This record gives sequence, structure tokens and C-alpha cells, in this order.
Amino acid sequence: MTSIILYALALALFQIWLIPMLLKLNHLPYLLSNRDQAIEVSPMTERVQRAAINLQESMPAFLTICLLAIISSKDLVVLGTAWLLLRVIYLLCYSFGILYVRSLVWIGSVIVMVQMAVGLA
Repeated sequence: MTSIILYALALALFQIWLIPMLLKLNHLPYLLSNRDQAIEVSPMTERVQRAAINLQESMPAFLTICLLAIISSKDLVVLGTAWLLLRVIYLLCYSFGILYVRSLVWIGSVIVMVQMAVGLA
């Protein structure tokens, strides 16, 4: 379960910081500034940022469930891996503007997290 937590944190690092930064490399002076003025970004960059916000909303619950699984010696690795894969697919769907599938993937990730929580009981 520890490796799932580390992979989830790596996903957060990539999705929240690295990918948006790479998509804004053509605005290097902005990246090196205090960012007092907003810049125009591509629709893809905006979608990646919205997906990152969504990840930040679900990550605390996921990490809490993972830590509780470790403490209570429950094996939720398969479900944790499924959640992580669904979140990667969600990022890809959101980034490339794939409608409907993105919502289904998000619903799947919520269902998996509920299954993880039920697995703690």
C-alpha cells in the first residue's frame, strides 16, 4: 500500500506542478516572475489545471483510506491501483477534451474509493 501512496503522490506532483509548467514553457518570464499578471494559456492547459483541482479534492480522502488500510492491515492494493489508474485515465480524458468518458472514469474512481472505504470495515 505504501507504493500506491507514493505513486499517487507522484501523480499529484506531475499533474499539479510539472505538466502545467511544461505547458507554459513558452511563457518562461511569467514562470520566473511573481505572477502578478495573468497570462493567456491554451484550453488544454486550462483543462489540465481543472483536472489538478479535481485531484486535490479527492486525494485527501484517498490518502486517508490508504493510511487506515496500512494501520488496520487491510489489503486494498488492487483497489488502490485501480483508483490510481482511473485517475491517470481521467487526466488524459480531461486534457484531451474527451467528453462523457471522462465523467464515467471519474464516477468509476469514486466507486473504487467507496469500495476501499467499505473494505476497511
